[in-house]
Amino acid sequence: MREILYIEVPTPDIDAVRTWLQETWQPQIQTKIATPDGIRLQSSPPSDGELSIFVWTVQRTTYLKMFLWDSKNAAPKYNIPRIKKQLVQDIRQAFPPQYPQPPEIDLSHQSIFEALAEYYPQTVKYFQKFPNGEYDLNRVYWWEKRWRESVRKPQQPKEVIFRDSNTDSNPDNPEYDLIYVGGALGVIHAAVMAEKGYRVLLIERLPFGRMNREWNISRDEFQSLINLGLFTPEDFETVIAAEYKDGFNKFFDAYNPDHLKAPVLHTPKVLNIAIDAEKLLKFCGNKLLEAGGEIWDETEFIRADISKNQVKVQLVNLASKEAQQATGRLLIDAMGTASPIAWQLNGGKAFNSVCPTVGAVIEKGFAPAVWDEQYGDVLNSHGDISRGRQLIWELFPAGNGELTFYLFHYHQVHPENPGSLLEMYEDFFTILPEYRRCNMDELVWKKATFGYIPGHFSTSSSDRTVAFDRILAIGDAASLQSPLIFTGFGSLVRNLDRLTTLLDTALKHNLLTLENLNQIRAYQSNISVTWLFSKGMMVPTHKVLPPQRINSMLNTFFGLLEAQPKEVADTFIKDRTDWWTFTRLALIAARKNPALLWWIWEMAGSQDLLKWLGSYWAFTVDAVRKSLLSSWFPGWLKESQSWMEKKYPGMWLKLLSLSYQLKYSAGR
Repeated sequence: MREILYIEVPTPDIDAVRTWLQETWQPQIQTKIATPDGIRLQSSPPSDGELSIFVWTVQRTTYLKMFLWDSKNAAPKYNIPRIKKQLVQDIRQAFPPQYPQPPEIDLSHQSIFEALAEYYPQTVKYFQKFPNGEYDLNRVYWWEKRWRESVRKPQQPKEVIFRDSNTDSNPDNPEYDLIYVGGALGVIHAAVMAEKGYRVLLIERLPFGRMNREWNISRDEFQSLINLGLFTPEDFETVIAAEYKDGFNKFFDAYNPDHLKAPVLHTPKVLNIAIDAEKLLKFCGNKLLEAGGEIWDETEFIRADISKNQVKVQLVNLASKEAQQATGRLLIDAMGTASPIAWQLNGGKAFNSVCPTVGAVIEKGFAPAVWDEQYGDVLNSHGDISRGRQLIWELFPAGNGELTFYLFHYHQVHPENPGSLLEMYEDFFTILPEYRRCNMDELVWKKATFGYIPGHFSTSSSDRTVAFDRILAIGDAASLQSPLIFTGFGSLVRNLDRLTTLLDTALKHNLLTLENLNQIRAYQSNISVTWLFSKGMMVPTHKVLPPQRINSMLNTFFGLLEAQPKEVADTFIKDRTDWWTFTRLALIAARKNPALLWWIWEMAGSQDLLKWLGSYWAFTVDAVRKSLLSSWFPGWLKESQSWMEKKYPGMWLKLLSLSYQLKYSAGR
């Protein structure tokens, strides 16, 4: 028996594919015989062998294989390349890639459940079991509609930032020093700045403390919040929901060649701390209030008017529908993926990629043998490419027997195919039992977790705008996430000392113009250079790849990491790799799997490969600068602070930013 063909048919309707094979498709061969799972194609005489074509379903899509059952003289009886080509062409025409859109709905006469039941039956069924299911499903629908609209019209972002030339209405003393819009990541940053003595206002669209995703981190990553004085070690223990012994990284490799199969990669100190996100937010909120700050929740940002002395923010209270306004020295955009400020600042091209992410916190209902809560799945796939996406799971213990699940994929932002949360949720509720054995109706659902995690393919520290006069973006609004596991939360926590110290310097010296604020960013060239890794996990829209392609690439890299000393994998996955380690691993991966270079070229194209060379050059320059400057520059800068900061504050901010960039980008 010899495998001839393995392809995905991008539809969950396996019956339609089977019927098409048995009744519609007309191969150029004498005899077609129906089987329970497909067809057999027989030569004449039958004793010379036959072709077997069968289909199966997993991950809510359909896969097809063709095998040759041959005797020693069978092969010449078939024109196998012709049959294979005909089947692929015909099946692609009959079942092309589909990119469904959510329906337009009117909730004035029906609930969100009634409106979506026809389109997403599993999603509606299980969201009704969540304590706040109707509210959360409305949020999912709203977020997807808003995301799609912003992607569909990238050249026409909504204007929300305006210049105000009316100096009469601009007092010299605004009400606040800092106005934060976005209360998830924003409150962590805001609490630190409030404790530094600044007048802080936090604006949050939702009831404060509500989160639609959980956070995981490691102890050494969280240490930055302790070092800043926001948390004590004892405080940190109170927001830990669970801490597990080991994390597993494993990608499906049943259809990979032997040299591209990989063992489980163990990462016991990566994302092994499950944070109680709502408890952490409330803790930071209390710190903010105790330091004299204010929180206006259920309040939506409308626009910002920038003048010489202040930024005036127009708002609306969602409960009372009343207009509000506030004035501040600086506006911090922490609105995340859908931030209209980020879209306007970057000409509608705020992001190059996104990870549509869905999941849930489940209280109980899994059999004891299904999962040991002392372990987590950091990254896991249980199948190949599914309807243009390589689906990846994360599983984290959440304390008290609870488990947090995420399902996501790396996705190229495209107007026809922006990425769908609702389609992902339909996948999630359908294929969860494939990933972890369970009876879905016995599970106790606690909370839905979802969002769009953006990514920007940086080639330098200045190719993305994160600031405007008196405006600065942080977190997901700055779109500077890792290509592997860290999101805006990980990036913000890792860079919080850097971001708050630089911002403190800018505020002290009133360096609040675009030129100065653009120095305050979480850019790391050692992360920027790995965006090609993200690109290699995306299926371009309208393109069909071999189903096993992305798992083959992932197993190449993770098999390589598993063979290295444990600290190498830990450093690489935590975005701390240096130039030599990255270059050495890339060369080993190319030698292990020479086809990798062609695969990347095929998926990324020559334009993106040239762009990546710019990223690698920036990384190389940072490595050289660090080698030349690290022995003397930090000490000289510290000794020079007393006179330089006072006499040349703008130069001091630039040099301080450079010092942080060298420390983080070259592998802190």
